[in-house]
Amino acid sequence: MTLVRAWLGDITRLRVDAIVNAANGSLLPGGGVCGAIHRAAGPELERECRGLGGCPVGEAKATSGHRLPARFVIHTVGPVWQGGGRGEAEQLAACYRRCLELARLLPAPRVAFPAISTGIFGFPPAEAAGIAVREVRRSAGPEIEEVILVAFDTATLALLERRLREAPGSGPR
Repeated sequence: MTLVRAWLGDITRLRVDAIVNAANGSLLPGGGVCGAIHRAAGPELERECRGLGGCPVGEAKATSGHRLPARFVIHTVGPVWQGGGRGEAEQLAACYRRCLELARLLPAPRVAFPAISTGIFGFPPAEAAGIAVREVRRSAGPEIEEVILVAFDTATLALLERRLREAPGSGPR
């Protein structure tokens, strides 16, 4: 069974097989976690991303981790929150599913996710935390040994920890 845990800190410093980038559709450097990942990985990441032709919402593409401790970066484009009536929850769920599919193919048995779409894309953090935990538990599969849900602040960490306790299949972490 996949170990799923929440962690507070800088995703760019994690020694895992893959970190997930909450990217924009161009996959080029932006703000928030995307900018931090690009800065930490170095200019080689931007060069590699330029050759990928962007990425639609709900999909994912993988690159090398370059100067990061992680071997791979899995880039996914989350939805911009528009009130919840335009399929945003399903699009966000698709991000987690597609990233885990790629992680299995790479292979990358240890994966770290940021709180996708909760920054400038405006997705409500409590709802996003529930979707993250549900989709990781449903989609990880036996090839994924560990998933770390990375919080950038204590409020997000508390939401993730609460969702992990409430989720079916919860047990010792």
